[in-house]
Order: sequence, then C-alpha cells, then structure tokens
Amino acid sequence: MAVTVLIVDDEESIRTSLGGVLMDEGFSILKAEDGVRALQLLKQEVPEVVLLDIWMPGIDGIETLKRIKARYPEVQVVMISGHGNIETAVKATKLGAFDFIEKPLSLDKVMLTINHALDFRRLAEENLLLRREIDEQYEIIGKTPAIGKVRERIAKVAPTDSWVLITGENGVGKELVARAIHRESHRGVKPFVGVNCAAIPEELIESELFGHEKGAFTGATSRKKGKFDLADEGTLFLDEIADMSLKTQSKILRILQEQKFERVGGERTIDVDVRVIAATNRKLEEEIQQGKFREDLYYRLNVIPIHVPPLRERKEDIPLFTEQFLQEFSARSGKTKKEMSPEALKLLTVNSWPGNVRELKNLIERLVIMTPGDTIEASDLSDSIRIEGPDVPSQEVHPDGEALKEATMRFEKEFILRRLAQNDGNVARTAEQIGIARRNLHRKIRQLGIQVERQGEVQ
Repeated sequence: MAVTVLIVDDEESIRTSLGGVLMDEGFSILKAEDGVRALQLLKQEVPEVVLLDIWMPGIDGIETLKRIKARYPEVQVVMISGHGNIETAVKATKLGAFDFIEKPLSLDKVMLTINHALDFRRLAEENLLLRREIDEQYEIIGKTPAIGKVRERIAKVAPTDSWVLITGENGVGKELVARAIHRESHRGVKPFVGVNCAAIPEELIESELFGHEKGAFTGATSRKKGKFDLADEGTLFLDEIADMSLKTQSKILRILQEQKFERVGGERTIDVDVRVIAATNRKLEEEIQQGKFREDLYYRLNVIPIHVPPLRERKEDIPLFTEQFLQEFSARSGKTKKEMSPEALKLLTVNSWPGNVRELKNLIERLVIMTPGDTIEASDLSDSIRIEGPDVPSQEVHPDGEALKEATMRFEKEFILRRLAQNDGNVARTAEQIGIARRNLHRKIRQLGIQVERQGEVQ
C-alpha cells in the first residue's frame, strides 16, 4: 500500500513539481493550497507525512502544525519555508514538527527527510505496540471484591506523587500493583526501576542503589549509575524492603527525605526526583518491635498502604488466571491452546496455593509443556498440587495405590531438589524462583529430609 504525502503550499508550481517527483517515487499525493484546505483533507484521509509551508495566507504553517498535531499526533510534519530562521525552526520543532527544510528545495533532501520521518513513525508504532504488550503482561487480573478494592486504591493514588507501601505474601502480584501505579501516573513515560532488596548482597547494595565512582573499590573500573539515578523523574520500586540491613535502611531514609545522594566513592551531591514504592511480605510492625526495621523509615514509606490479598482469599479468580496462563504459555511454546477440564479446574480452586499466583503460573506452564493431550485432566494434576479443603479428601488414593499425600511429598522433594541444583544450592535464590518465603523453604527442606549442597559442601 502506497504511503500518502500531503503537500501544503500556496505556490502551485511547488505543489505540482514536488507532487510529480514524489508520485514517480511511488507515493500517493494529496495537495492543499492553504492550512484550511489541508485540515479539510485530513478529515477525509490521514496521510503518513505532511510537507507544510510556513508562510501562507489565512492560517499560517505554525498554526496549521498545532492543529494537525493536536488531532493527528501520529502524522509526521516536515516544515518548508523560503524565509526560515533558527527561531522559527526551533518553535516548529517544539510544536512537534519532525524536521525543517529551507527553500529552494533539494529533492534529494526532501526524499531523505520523508524516509527518515517514515522510519521514525514506524519506530513510534513499534514502541507503542511494545508498551501495550508490556501493559498486558503486567495486567492485574481478577473480579473479586478484594481485588476491586486494590484497583480503587491504585486509581486514587496513581495521579499523585505520594509514596506507597504494598504488603502481601510472596507471589500475590505486588510488582503488578507497583507497575500499575507507575503506568497510570504522570511519570508513566519515565523509567520504572525495580530493586529486589533480598537478592542483592549486603556489601553491594549501596553500589546498586547509589552507584559508584571509578576506583571506589576493587573492581570499580568505571563510573556506574545507581538505581536512584536511573529512576530520576520516574518510579523506584523497592521490593522486599524488610530484607535491608539497619545500616542500609538508615542511608535510604536520608536519601528519601532529601532526594539527594552521593555515589560510593564520590563527593558530588546528586539531586533526583523519584517516586518510591516499597513492598514487603513481612509484617513491618512486628519487625519494628524486634528491632529489625526502623520505625521512622516505616512511617516515611507507609504514606498510602495497599494490601494485596493471597490467592486463597480470591479463589473465584483462579479460572481467570488459569485461562490467561493457558493462553500465554500455549502461544509461547507454539502449541495449540490447551483446555482445562471441569474436574481439573475444580482441583485448582480447592488448592491452598501457599505460593499464590506465582505458584499457579508455574504449574500451568509445566502442565502446558508436559501434558500430552489437548485437555488437562484431573489426573494430570494429582501429583502436582497440595489439595486442602472440605471438597477433597486429604488421603485420596491414586489408581496405583499411592496416597495423594505421599505423592505430593514425593513431587515436592523432587521439585525442590531440581531447583536447588539449578541454583547451586542457594536457598534464598531458590525460594524467590519458586515463589515462597525463604524461611518456609528452609522448613520444607527439613521436613522432607533434603541435604542442601552448595559449592561442593553439605550445609
């Protein structure tokens, strides 16, 4: 399909000659003698590129540019003028013009500029599509009243610059809430920078957050920007904030209050404009009483609290999650979308889900890959989930005579051993990967009699 170019100029000779050249190059051409006619044509057909003269009778080029960009922001406008100056060019660019060409026109320059404008338009469209895909990836799913309240709080707090503390168990979707707040705020086009405070070693966390100067420590071969620096004018998401040491908490508090910091090994003070959203799976009030979390930092972060309920309190949403994950992983693996039988879906809704949505997502991914048929049956789930509740007996027996409880323990042991091996025996990293609290994984390891090996040693 031919690209359409609208030529707007009060000189007929320019419209004719320029239009003829562009038609020879395969473009579809529209012509207008002034701004009024140009705006009328735009209502009938929206071109990809507009070549717009500045000096015209009636509505001049600058005013026409304003109206075009207001109604059709995707259209690339190239200004042309025989009386241009730097001030006019700067003004046009600020109003959204892609480029500025002086008369007499060089046809090579015109063609090059049009092609660059089309490339820019394609990149903008691809970027918009990518942003939509990312938004869909981080969409908050659910129709229960509990998740409805979360959405209401997001809608209220997002337009403000207030800081937010998100609480909830591992795997409930705290990061989704943080991203939704960022996306719906005026900072949405600026960076969203996430920091997993539990995954960064204590000796490196200051460098990660604040950056460092060259030579600040062994291995610092160049200057590095920290997360605060990278999140300037955007949002900084501090996940698992309770895993920071008291020393780091103290430094964080000072920076949060002043919005200023120095890089490790540096002396220059750097000003930033950052909105902070923090999250934790712990009860910070208890952490404060135990002397593990600073009370002043808690009150600084907890301006707007949002609690994300666990999956067991919103089981009506499980079918929605299941359908979403089935579609996602089937498409990702290049397979026909699999269906979940009513009996299998029933088992999912009576499961306790200690790992919450993350655990459900991991299970659906495994089932999409491992289930041979197009329909996932209850038998495919029997040794993959822990079933609790009045609707399903805790000692349901498999056809081979193995009780469900024993089958579940066998699967859990094999699953944890495999994930520990993948993470070189690192319990903290394994807990994060499979979506449970580290202390819960330690307890499960003891219950199942697993010996944790790391770097050739048994722990």
